[in-house]
Amino acid sequence: MGQDKTEDKNETGVELTEGETELYDRQIRLWGLESQKRLRTAKILISGLNGLGAEVTKNIILSGVSSVKLHDVQLVTEEDYCSQFLAARQSLGKNRAEASLGRARALNPMVDISADTQPLKEKTAEFFSAFDVVVINGQSNDELLRIDAICQDLGVKFFASDVWGMFGFYFASLQQHSYVEDVVKFKEMEAKPNQKPKFEKVAVPFQREMNYPAYSAWIDFDINAAGYQRQLKKNGPGVVLLSVLQKFRTTYKRDPSYKTREADIVLLQAIRDELAPNSTLSNESLGVLFAQISPAVAVVGGVVAQEIIKVVTGMEAPHRNLFIFDPDTCAGYVQAIGVN
Repeated sequence: MGQDKTEDKNETGVELTEGETELYDRQIRLWGLESQKRLRTAKILISGLNGLGAEVTKNIILSGVSSVKLHDVQLVTEEDYCSQFLAARQSLGKNRAEASLGRARALNPMVDISADTQPLKEKTAEFFSAFDVVVINGQSNDELLRIDAICQDLGVKFFASDVWGMFGFYFASLQQHSYVEDVVKFKEMEAKPNQKPKFEKVAVPFQREMNYPAYSAWIDFDINAAGYQRQLKKNGPGVVLLSVLQKFRTTYKRDPSYKTREADIVLLQAIRDELAPNSTLSNESLGVLFAQISPAVAVVGGVVAQEIIKVVTGMEAPHRNLFIFDPDTCAGYVQAIGVN
């Protein structure tokens, strides 16, 4: 396994300029100066500038990282206007990454932001080695497996994420990740004679390590296993729905489309019945998977950005390891995959 590049960055001793300290004052008060310094050295790749990619991009740029590379080969379509707020209306037909540059740069002039339009499948390890965190939206399982394997060898943190309609997910492949966690303890206060002792809560930082399985753990996950069936009753069939959508993408080389909505629902039902014949995944849930809807994008994109900030700063444990946003309940939950 490659060396943890994020940990290397924590030792650079970078100093913030007066302008950066002023700009990030509220964040420094929130998570501390050292965490902001670590963010200031981080280099992030965001591939897939759909609505979800735009939301992640916005939050990461505002956090004050060193650089963000926007990658996409797709062109801006009218469907993007459901949630992609970085691409202006007049950019219809232009590359999504390039069309997002202007508004992205306006968010924070102190972050180096660039675009790349070369197909992702042509990118080698040399390309990914330039980043501390890689976020991939809208790709097939085969491509996600390929990129995660490269990131595993390089020690680069990897996130796979996507939104279909009102349903979304991300998977975090963080390898052996180190972080600091505050543990609350009670400290006895000095008391006057003949008085009962008093205690106050004190947060004591502890260094922790946690292993995050590779993306292949999700591919190998058995959605029909007895243990997971118990989880289904608690959380709902979100993981089944994710399996269905990824099988649809792999089989038909596209996502469900509103233009062929009725036919695609039939195809989705057939995949559901093949993969999980006893699932509680309803036909109604299969009818809300078209285009990326802003509320779902805001939730999933916000959580992905939050987890990236956790990873870069080394503060608090990132979720482990599959996050699902369920359209039926409009709530998110975390499912541990490949964890003993």
